[in-house]
Amino acid sequence: MIGRLKGVVDSVGEDYAIIDVHGVGYMVHCSTRTLQNLPRAGEAVALSIETHVREDMIRLYGFRTDAEREWFRLLQNVQGVGARVALGVLSALDPAALAAAIAMGDRAAVGRAPGVGPKLAARIISELKDKAPAFGHTDMAAARLAAPPAGAGEGGAAADAVSALVNLGYGQPQAAGAVAAAMREAGEDADARTLIRLGLKQLAKGA
Repeated sequence: MIGRLKGVVDSVGEDYAIIDVHGVGYMVHCSTRTLQNLPRAGEAVALSIETHVREDMIRLYGFRTDAEREWFRLLQNVQGVGARVALGVLSALDPAALAAAIAMGDRAAVGRAPGVGPKLAARIISELKDKAPAFGHTDMAAARLAAPPAGAGEGGAAADAVSALVNLGYGQPQAAGAVAAAMREAGEDADARTLIRLGLKQLAKGA
């Protein structure tokens, strides 16, 4: 089984790339996000690979990171999610944003992926919400805040606090990290005003 390919980009198609490894061109199917971030043709690339073997074909799926590959595997454990839909989800959301959307129960974010309707988005969140921390590789309090809410007021006090800090000019990751720290200090039931105040203190410490 192929688990990794290291070569040069030969060409890029609509949903795949040809990776030249010592003169052999491997067709590797990728998410739109991965394809957009590949080097230019002729430049070196290394991809994590998931190999699917069937009676009539062998298909390779490529990912920029091992975390993306793990999410690809995990998504396919959900009923109704095959390889194509899993790639669609990863085209719409990178691993950190996907972990955040699942942790926050953000159906709208997951539902933006091609081939994912409201019912499937709800099923993905329901079945993966307890597994998301295993692939977050970060403080899950921060991960829950990493993606902006789909609409005003969604996500509760923490999301409102993050939005307020962003409106004050702080970057989304910095605001999310500050509010995550504020939640650890004040508790997850703290109101938005308290989280904003403590978040500003955290940001001032890092200034």
